[in-house]
Amino acid sequence: MTLQQKIMSAFIGKVVRKDLAFQVKGGLPVPTYVLEYLLGQYCATDDEEAIEQGLEKVKQVIQNNYVHRAEAESVKGKIREAGRYRVIDKISVTLNEKADQYEAEFANLGLTHVPIGTQYVKANPKLLSGNGVWCIVTIGYIQGEDIKMRWDIQTLKPIQISNIDVQDYIAQRQQFTTEEWIDFMMHTVGLNPELMNRREKFITLARLLPHVENNFNFVELGPKGTGKSHVFQELSPYGVLVSGGDVTSARLFVKMSGNKELLGLVGYWDVVAWDEFEQQKGRAVEPTLIDIMQNYLANKSFNRGKATHEASASMSFVGNTKHTVPYMLKNSHLFESIPTPFVKGAFLDRIHLYNPGWEIKMLKKDSFSKGYGLITDYIAAVLHAMRNTDLTGMLKDYAKFDGSLSERDHLAIRKTFSGMVKLIYPDQKITDEEAFELIEFAAECRKRVKDQLYVIDETFTAEPAKFEYINVKTGEKHKVLTLEQIENEFVPAHEQTLPDDETSELPDTTVGKTAEPASSKEEIKAPEEQVKQKKLASKFVEIRANQSNVSYKKLFGDYLETASHIVITDPYIRAPFQIENLVEFIQTVRECSNNSEELTIELHTQNDEEKVPEMIDTFDELKDELAAVGIDFSYFFDADHDRNIVLDNGWKITLSRGLDIFEKFGRFSLGSVRQTNRRCRAFSATFVQE
Repeated sequence: MTLQQKIMSAFIGKVVRKDLAFQVKGGLPVPTYVLEYLLGQYCATDDEEAIEQGLEKVKQVIQNNYVHRAEAESVKGKIREAGRYRVIDKISVTLNEKADQYEAEFANLGLTHVPIGTQYVKANPKLLSGNGVWCIVTIGYIQGEDIKMRWDIQTLKPIQISNIDVQDYIAQRQQFTTEEWIDFMMHTVGLNPELMNRREKFITLARLLPHVENNFNFVELGPKGTGKSHVFQELSPYGVLVSGGDVTSARLFVKMSGNKELLGLVGYWDVVAWDEFEQQKGRAVEPTLIDIMQNYLANKSFNRGKATHEASASMSFVGNTKHTVPYMLKNSHLFESIPTPFVKGAFLDRIHLYNPGWEIKMLKKDSFSKGYGLITDYIAAVLHAMRNTDLTGMLKDYAKFDGSLSERDHLAIRKTFSGMVKLIYPDQKITDEEAFELIEFAAECRKRVKDQLYVIDETFTAEPAKFEYINVKTGEKHKVLTLEQIENEFVPAHEQTLPDDETSELPDTTVGKTAEPASSKEEIKAPEEQVKQKKLASKFVEIRANQSNVSYKKLFGDYLETASHIVITDPYIRAPFQIENLVEFIQTVRECSNNSEELTIELHTQNDEEKVPEMIDTFDELKDELAAVGIDFSYFFDADHDRNIVLDNGWKITLSRGLDIFEKFGRFSLGSVRQTNRRCRAFSATFVQE
């Protein structure tokens, strides 16, 4: 059964084909969840004929009932002539104290001060938040003389699912493997999982953490066009996206109206997302806003007026970076683009997770899903319901972090871990390996915050945090590094040097066995010392997903110097890009070997029987090309599952992915001409002297 078939079977009636919303939306300034709410009523099937009919019905509803601002007067005329009419519009409500009544404002229709029944406001308090709620409204017109208000709200229904069975959602998790479930979530948020690696999927899932965890403080900065604000704007009727330059303490927390305190956005929404959270000319930040915000991020409460208020809204800050990561690390810090008044240690220390938005590729046409995913309104309701579940206590069953971490460090890691478990393992059935994958991600995203605090505020350097933890089940110590720290000094993420007499049995290698980065102030060694340093040793190297600054030369160069006969075993030298990898490796051998004039390279691979003749032609062509430069190349179709490189100088290199270590790169990217500019797939290499 394919993933799409599993999705339709497990969530029949709750899924929709994700490209349909784009077909309907066109240029409409309407969130995706509004359109998918309608699509879910008419197109929640895989029957193509039914989908076409449903699509036409939705288009008809949009055409007849959605209010375009330019056509507002025409719609008013329809209401008058018909006596009543149903519209789709964004509704805001205020209390008119003088008249002692609630009054509605229609964003597109342009109507204001329309009386609305108290029952609608009590049932939907977010109408009072000041930011508006998308609704389906039946509005009537009252004929006659001496009528003060001719508009009459007869029915109002917010566009969001009324009720869900969270336990049914959780129970369906067992129908999917972990990889399938993650891909299902990618389809649900509207992205194509086939174009993303596992780390990119984790980074994308992290954008949902503020929706599934109460009081989660989230930051993502990165290049434009990577979808940072997409989830916050399009996914959920429980979240609100506001422009970072338009936020005031009154709008966000409490507004005084006479002697009354009116709650701001944090009192009504699960998530308040600040878009364009970056320094902008001519825009000042209200000083009291930062003080109130700091208190809220830390204590889940705020003081404004006479009372102390508590709220559970998560805060998300998303914005664009102005420079590359290497530039920021060298010249400033990773928070350099946010508004200057927020670049304070006391504020930033309250951030639970810094999502590395620069690792996500720019969204293009093919980046969006054309498969089935959960109706956004349904998944939004599920995430909203799961906010009441706290799984932070699970972490202690797997890891104990170093005592040098502050309580805020511990809390940030626990909350990220809890949220990721809810997103990927909602049934809480998780293996040890899967749990530690989440712990690593959570710790890295908090460490990214802490590393920048040392640069921004020197007081944090007085008590540095040691981001290490002990696996409580094995007793092993693990060290956590951020990917950008590894990349910019090319320290392999999990490297351990072993004594020669211990190489026959390699122990489990973990983050705790990571080599320390070389000091930037290291003294230049004398020639004889450099020779000693180049002595080869058995080791285990693990490269993380998305890591760059990696090449065959950096990985294998030193071990190839004294080799003249190389045996490559890799069953997957088949596709054109895999053959290109082979050619690049052979070129690396030529550049590194001291015996480049007399090299023998032997390839053991495999292929489908019907494709072998084509591969023979390809390898024969390569054989002729290499013969011209003095390389004796031979090949055999006898490989099994092993992937390794055996050298005649006594070294054997075992590769978890063979030579296929790089992510796909663009035809015109710098990665097409230099390996160090490519992103890597996650892989490991073991170097053993036989």
